[in-house]
Amino acid sequence: MRLTKFTDLALRSVMRLAVSENGESPTTREVAEVMGVQHAHLAKAITRLQHLGVVEARRGRGGGLALTGLGRRASVGWLVRELEGGGEVVACDDDAPCPLRAACRLRGALREAQEAFYATLDALTVADLVASPAGPVLVALTGRRPE
Repeated sequence: MRLTKFTDLALRSVMRLAVSENGESPTTREVAEVMGVQHAHLAKAITRLQHLGVVEARRGRGGGLALTGLGRRASVGWLVRELEGGGEVVACDDDAPCPLRAACRLRGALREAQEAFYATLDALTVADLVASPAGPVLVALTGRRPE
């Protein structure tokens, strides 16, 4: 299974925010610059993360982005499911339905594989994603020195 670029960007944003120190609230533009992505693309991902309750965005002076408590505790499986949507790996019922769908075993096997993929991610939290060795690399991206 391949994640969309949107989900990848959202997950990397959550990881970046997870290593922010207390009081540090980077802006969407700052995170986009550090990650080397377009601000507009990141802004869409941040908006979705806000709707999920994972990221808090404060406007104005002293504003910026922060990971919420839910964002820190969230299972990566839940987050990926929410970002990717509930679609199946194959589109058997599209505008031109697959003629094999009534007798096909592939659809069920792919559904099982997709659930196994998510089950593996369910065991991980955002905190797990930013543990060493990823954490120090993320910290270096922020311009701070790892402790």
